[in-house]
Amino acid sequence: MPSKPTRAGVVPPVRQAAELAGLRRRLASMLYECLLLLGVLALTLMVPMLLLGIGVNYTPGGGVLWGYIFLVLGGYFLWYWRRSGQTLAMQTWKLRIVSVDGNPVSLRQGWLRYALAWPSVLFFGAGLVWALFDRDRQFLHDRLSGTRIVLLTTAKPQD
Repeated sequence: MPSKPTRAGVVPPVRQAAELAGLRRRLASMLYECLLLLGVLALTLMVPMLLLGIGVNYTPGGGVLWGYIFLVLGGYFLWYWRRSGQTLAMQTWKLRIVSVDGNPVSLRQGWLRYALAWPSVLFFGAGLVWALFDRDRQFLHDRLSGTRIVLLTTAKPQD
């Protein structure tokens, strides 16, 4: 049944149906995201480091580099999550990040999710394994930050 126009004659947009995304799809998206992040890091890490090394013969220490990587990747993810709820890999796999109530992710939620994803993955994937036991199959960093990854489906017209 088509939407009825409002008083101003504007038809409200049809909201896409969303369900929680499956574990395999989210893991495949993460794998694809890793490949895309190689390009992001090549541009934002290798180029500046080459310029610093060649130009002024300076190489920052390991702690500085890890901090820089953390901020660069955080900027990448927050930009996409706040802008459209989807990174490039998530667009390919038809996934979107939303808050538990279905609204866009807040800046606080995005930073919290991003920060919690590091130990979730680096501690032998413990936060990812959590999804096998979670009632909604959510990763630990999603559960703690109040976010979800949903599957986008095309809205089917009702007869």
